[in-house]
Amino acid sequence: MGLIHELPVELSNQIAAGEVIERPASVVKELVENSIDAKATQILITVKQAGLKFIEVNDNGKGIESDDVEVAFLPHTTSKISTERDLFNVRTLGFRGEALASIASISKLTVVTSTDGKSAVRAKFSGNELIKKETFARSKGTTMTVEDMFFNTPARLKYVKSLHTELNRIVDIVDRLAMGHPEISFRLIHEGKDLVWTSGNNNLQQTIAGIYGRTIASHMLDFENSDPDYQIKGYFSKPDTTRSNRSYISFMLNGRYIKNFQLTNAVIRGYGSKLMVARFPIAVIDIKLDPSLMDINVHPTKQEVRLSNEGHIADLISEGIKKRLSNQNLIPDAVKNLGKKEPTKPVDTYRPEQISFQDVSAIDKINEPLTTTAQKNVETPKRVETPMDGMPIFKDPKHLKAWDQRLKDEVESKVKVLDSKQTSTVESSQQVETKAESSFPDLRYIGQIHGTYLVAESQDGFYLIDQHAAQERVNYEYYRKEIGKVSTDQQKLLVPIVLDYPNSESILIKEKKPVLESIGLYLDDFGQNSFVVNTHPTWFVPGQEESTIKEMVDYVLNDSKISVASFREKNAIMMSCKRAIKANHHLTDNEAIQLLKNLTKAENPYNCPHGRPVLVQFSNKDLEKMFKRIQDPHDTRESE
Repeated sequence: MGLIHELPVELSNQIAAGEVIERPASVVKELVENSIDAKATQILITVKQAGLKFIEVNDNGKGIESDDVEVAFLPHTTSKISTERDLFNVRTLGFRGEALASIASISKLTVVTSTDGKSAVRAKFSGNELIKKETFARSKGTTMTVEDMFFNTPARLKYVKSLHTELNRIVDIVDRLAMGHPEISFRLIHEGKDLVWTSGNNNLQQTIAGIYGRTIASHMLDFENSDPDYQIKGYFSKPDTTRSNRSYISFMLNGRYIKNFQLTNAVIRGYGSKLMVARFPIAVIDIKLDPSLMDINVHPTKQEVRLSNEGHIADLISEGIKKRLSNQNLIPDAVKNLGKKEPTKPVDTYRPEQISFQDVSAIDKINEPLTTTAQKNVETPKRVETPMDGMPIFKDPKHLKAWDQRLKDEVESKVKVLDSKQTSTVESSQQVETKAESSFPDLRYIGQIHGTYLVAESQDGFYLIDQHAAQERVNYEYYRKEIGKVSTDQQKLLVPIVLDYPNSESILIKEKKPVLESIGLYLDDFGQNSFVVNTHPTWFVPGQEESTIKEMVDYVLNDSKISVASFREKNAIMMSCKRAIKANHHLTDNEAIQLLKNLTKAENPYNCPHGRPVLVQFSNKDLEKMFKRIQDPHDTRESE
């Protein structure tokens, strides 16, 4: 007897379900797409326990004929295509005939449907087996109810993520479908709470506002571009409204949400140099084309599509965005900076602003030495501090010696005194203190190169120090310590910061609130998908509060498994980079000496938090070789 045999229908359906139905969001996607194909104008999705226990999709579409109900749940049965020619001219979202059979094979499914609003039929399936069929009453349309997913394939449950993660995926699917069909009203309810609700008035910008928030939608730019074969239009954000990943770029191909790497890059290319490094825009782009110019039969989930002349479509997108931006005033709105200490300059959400040693911040004040009552009236020179240990830096060096003496008497237990030789910046060779037990060399500051590198010498040679990396290391060790304290000291905001996020992300943020609170960041619910921040830790840099909070939230959104320790580490690195001086910034001698002094106190003065070297050495032997003071050993010629 041969070994090859035909698989039972139940088993083949479960295998097909493994390709099409990965999680509850897959069920929602397939059922909602069927409702869209049925010309529904209103679609209500109700889920419980993130869809694992209950999913119901109710629409007002055309319905299913009574005689077709049983056939619809058989494998590879469809009303969408009949011939091979139809396969390459698909104008609907569904066409394979796999979805209903796959869903019914791994769940308990009930369908109630009517084509005329007068008579209806209700059928119940369990594991693809018809249990009961009866007449019923309902208005025109269809209701699909899916319960107890994977009840007969429990091994699949091990691959299901947390309820928050699965719910987030459902919300994301509904969001994409809603943006692809603004003419349809979508409503998603989870455990009695509305998560998505769009008007269905065929206004894409209003649909975007319902998903991403009114603030973002109102600042997005519309654009369009076309040729005889392709019509492209949509909305994209201005360069000052960005995200840390590409997931906010959505493409709708004849109403179908697709993923395409080349088209995503085309959007980014359209911005040119207007986008900051590692920042990505928000965009919703609708592409209309003849179905014969695409092949959607390349993946079971139908999110990957093969396009004819894909490069040309990418060019149309990038050219349309570039043209739209060319005549736009892209100066950021100063209103959003009101209440900040630097209202005239927008806060850079990725690349930190140039921080001068002459800037004073709340962080510096943490380490400000205590002042006695008798000394409060004593006039002192203007100073600022570095975050490492509170040592002052003077613009006028003549005050340095007097201030050193005052510090010695006042806070000797808190800081070390500058060497008494550092009384004038005229002396170009100054000795920098180091800890006796440290292996770090004793450095004597010499000068600066191109406003970027510091030059110092020691008995064994000379050193080049990257000033940005050096202060990044100093700052990092300070912020790591401060963030680790999780101090209860909070700075109240005069004007609270309101953050708007899509429903899918607001769910993750709520799940990760304990991680945010572990460093003293408290987000209060402010509506369905908004949060308000009334206070922030006192170590935040003034003028950068909002951008800092957004970057912290981004860390949580980008890594749903991030631990408290990892989160604190990432934020310490981010804050240290923001606060560090940059290249092409010229320091005074005293500022450079202070930076080297603080570097010697670091636990690891050799690398910045990103792993780059802080300094490199040229030994005395290296110098002697370069200037031929040491002859090559093979040179044995005798002098004449």
